[in-house]
Formats: sequence, C-alpha cells, structure tokens
Amino acid sequence: MKSPSVFLHALGMINAMGGDLDAIVPALADAHSPGMRTTRTGIGEAFVGSVLTPLDLAPAAELSRYDCRNNRLLLAALKQIAPDIEAARARYGAHRIGIVLGTSTSGIEAAEAAFVYQAQAGSLPANFNYRQMEIGTAAPFAAAALGVHGPAYTLSTACTSSAKAFASARRLLQLQLCDAVVVGGVDSLCELTMQGFASLESTSAVRSNPMSRNRCGINVGEGAAVFLMSRDEAAVRLAGVGESSDAHHISSPDPQGVGGELALRAALADAGVEPSAIGYVNLHATATRKNDEMEAGLMARVFPNGVPTSGTKPLTGHQLGAAGATELGFAWLTLARDGVPLPRHVWDGEADPALPPLDLVEGARFLARHAGVGTGSRHVMSNSFAFGGSNVSLVLAG
Repeated sequence: MKSPSVFLHALGMINAMGGDLDAIVPALADAHSPGMRTTRTGIGEAFVGSVLTPLDLAPAAELSRYDCRNNRLLLAALKQIAPDIEAARARYGAHRIGIVLGTSTSGIEAAEAAFVYQAQAGSLPANFNYRQMEIGTAAPFAAAALGVHGPAYTLSTACTSSAKAFASARRLLQLQLCDAVVVGGVDSLCELTMQGFASLESTSAVRSNPMSRNRCGINVGEGAAVFLMSRDEAAVRLAGVGESSDAHHISSPDPQGVGGELALRAALADAGVEPSAIGYVNLHATATRKNDEMEAGLMARVFPNGVPTSGTKPLTGHQLGAAGATELGFAWLTLARDGVPLPRHVWDGEADPALPPLDLVEGARFLARHAGVGTGSRHVMSNSFAFGGSNVSLVLAG
C-alpha cells in the first residue's frame, strides 16, 4: 500500500535577512542581508547572522517561565502561519495537530545571561527557569502556545535537526497519528555555540565564502522557519526524504561523502525521480574546507550533468538547528511563489581548482519549466549534513 502524500502549506520565517517573508523574499532575490555583521562576543569580534527584527512577542503569562530569545524567535515565525494553524485546528481538532521542531541551542543564551548575573549578584535572577535552556522544550512550548495537543517533540542532531524534523513529521501524517503537523526549526545565537566552533577553528572573521578556494569557515547565525504540513493537497509536496548516518567522526565529514551520497540517492528514489528531474539544489555549503570538499564531490557524482545550486549561509549565517528548515524554505519559495528567483550563491567567485566544478547560481535565474519532464512536476532539493555523520536530503515537488 502506497503511503499518502504530504504537502507543505504555509511558511513562517525570521532570520538575518528580515522578520517575515515580505522582507526575506526580496532580500533573497537581491542577496541582501542586513543582519550579517561583525559583533563583539566573548571570543572577540565575530561575523555572525543576527536577527535585527525586534522580538516583541512574548509568551503568554502562564508560559512566562519559557521566555527566552529562542522561543521569541519561534513565536515570531509561528505568528506568520497562525491563521493556517487555526484553520487546521478548527477542521481537525487540537488533538490531531502535532509539533516537530529541530534546535541545537534552545534557551542556552538565557542561561548564559543568568549565570553572569549569578556571578555578580550571588544568586540566579528571579525570573530564570531551567526549562528555558532544556534542549527538548521548543516543541512542547509551541504546542502550549498554540493550544494543540497532538504529539510534540524536539529533535537535536546538530545541523540536520530541522531537516530531520520533516522526515519525522511526514511519518506522523502517513501513520495517521496526526492530520496536520507544525514542522521546522529554531536556533538563537549564544556564546557556547560560538566559542565551541571557534575552538574547532571553524569560524570565519568575515562573511563565509562557500566553495571558494579562499573559504575559511562558518558564520554562526540564528533564526526560525516553520511550515504547516498535512495530507491535504497543496502547491508543494514533500516528495522525497533520504537519511543516513555514517558516524565517520564526531565533527568531521567522511571525506568521500559516502553517507551524504546515500542520503541524496535515497531522497531521489523516495521521490521516484532521476537526478535530471531536479531543477535546483540548496547546498549545505558551510564554507569549511572539509565540508565543501565532501559536498562538491558527491554532487558531481549524483549530478554528473550538473544542476543549478547555491549555498545560502552567507545570507543567514549557519543557523545550525534551524538551517535545514530555513534552506528548505528557500527551495519551497521557488515552487510556491511565481517570479521568485533561485537563491544566489554569494562568494568571491574564485573557484577551488581542487573541487569538481558546480553550476553555482550567481545571477538572476529561475527554476526551469522543463525540470522534471515526464514527471508532471518540477523538483528541488535541499541538503543538510551534521556532526557525527548525520545526513539528510529532502526533495520538494510542485
């Protein structure tokens, strides 16, 4: 028996480019990101992707113990799709709506501020609650804030967290455990993350430069991206999911990209399409030496005839737990909205001769109408790779 199809209906997003889609869509087309900037951190100056939009929406009084920057980012994204969630709740009932979110930071930033206060005052601030920093609280908080009662859980697999959330949410729908799922990811800037990546010598003091011979590391970023997913037919379908875990190294990818390639090919097989059907791929493209080398190699093998690609982290920073959902959101926009160009690949244009050449989107280009000939749809893909060898590829059809 064939599993039912699932569709992505509405997208809410906030990141360094802007506070909602009205700001982000034109900024993405122009490759403009005001939140990408140098800031002062505990390790000195760092180039990061900061959300500049005021986060004025606070949790309701009864949920004030969960108030932190991470959850305010999440609320800002959820507000954008609130009418769609409310319509789903009215149709299916609150108990039939689930929440699956990915994160890697949760409320660690709030804990850091609390510990600084404690060092100076001798006690934790009165309004600090440990629940703010628990890694698993994002989804239960969202469920409480939205008044829905279906399964609600958080995934934390580093940089694949929110990409894996889509695989999990699809299973809830296909198993008839939910009729709609709010799915996505959220992460906020914090010293723990920035100092951790700095200790690995993985951060760049300037804007990240993916696939360049001069690439020298990531810019940590923050943001949130959430979708409403259901079995009801819509313009964009989650057509394929591929997951693998190669466990090559705790923080370094398998140089040959074996696990990553397994994920890409599994997503294509799940979608029932050949590589030639894919019209665009959003790369993981962290701009670290090893990740880009691995990803360029596997892309050349999976797409020997080439495919338009771009890495969008220079516009958002690497949002870690929110990266997969954000980058799938950029791919979704090319299918869901007419006239939205393919996201540009922002770099210095100096290709690394050691890497296979990729078809990087450097100017105004659009999803080809012929992409997916013979399938009745156009298809796009998004890749996510993480510490510990976690690999996810997602295919959308529209």
